[in-house]
Amino acid sequence: MKLLESVKIGSQLLKNSMAMAPMTRSRANFNGVVGESTVLYYTQRASAGLIISEAINISKQASGSPLTPGIYNQEQIDAWKKVTHAVHEKGGVIYAQLWHTGRVGHSLVKNGEQPVAPSAIAINGQQHFTMEGMKDYETPRALSTEEVEGIVQDYKQAAINAMDAGFDGVELHAAFGYLPNQFLADSANQRTDKYGNSNENRNRFVLEVMQEIVSAIGVEKAAIRLSPTSTYNNIIHNNPIEQFTLLLNELNKMPLAYVHIMNVPFPADKFPQYPKDSVETFGNLSKHTVIANCGYSRESGEAELEKGIAKLVSYGTLFLANPDLPKRFELNSELNQPDRATMYGGQDKGYIDYPFLNN
Repeated sequence: MKLLESVKIGSQLLKNSMAMAPMTRSRANFNGVVGESTVLYYTQRASAGLIISEAINISKQASGSPLTPGIYNQEQIDAWKKVTHAVHEKGGVIYAQLWHTGRVGHSLVKNGEQPVAPSAIAINGQQHFTMEGMKDYETPRALSTEEVEGIVQDYKQAAINAMDAGFDGVELHAAFGYLPNQFLADSANQRTDKYGNSNENRNRFVLEVMQEIVSAIGVEKAAIRLSPTSTYNNIIHNNPIEQFTLLLNELNKMPLAYVHIMNVPFPADKFPQYPKDSVETFGNLSKHTVIANCGYSRESGEAELEKGIAKLVSYGTLFLANPDLPKRFELNSELNQPDRATMYGGQDKGYIDYPFLNN
């Protein structure tokens, strides 16, 4: 079974071709510090070939949702050291996903601070979770050119902090409508400076961040997550094939560990410019190891690897509910079902109490 075969990313030989996808769980404290339950949560899932952490805020400004972790001060770094050490003790490999939410936040979560974005364009038709309940999105403040350049450096420092915390590498979260994805998208980026107004310019922020991360932490330790066909958080690309071809051609020049592609389903009739299969369309363009993501089962994941484009498949909800997912796939055993009510926030219930086989 290909899913259970070892595979290399960078200099790391992984025990299987199954990655645990990054999943926000909102179990940090109000200072963005993870605790002992988070150590156990990741350690329980160390049988994954690769663990990609939940999204981690690169700065105080980056935070948009309550109880999400950071990696921008020493207390946060020290807390993550306990996680990475425990995962390594179990023979696991773990990457940190670096996060800036941009406009996907709310001032109620940011001590009254207005969310920032490439342009002053609000998300419509969705609401954001705050400790005071669901709220309509606010219009974000457009970042100045100098501020954008400063955020590039924040990503670089966060990557350095992640390596200090013991992570094996970092993944830039440039998907699902967060800040890097906002820069990429015509619908969120109407800038007229060097970061907007053409596909090359809209790609610039992501490429600068990746270049800085690579320069800071070294060869084949930096990775990126992309969602070329996701429309979540009001993201629309007018010409995704042209834009992401340009982006991947530039990423191909960098010594990356992998490219993580979300294959998001969508109604094709509404977006005729979107390819039907992002992993196939864009994975074929990447010279790097490709990780395929979004809604895969045991069978469809195996079929994806059989195609030969992706070398790993990442699983989110299935790993959430099945800490021993590789063993369950190996035995083709019954899977635990996720409790959606406890996915975000709360205590240990729905976090570290999912049963293992024979437990």
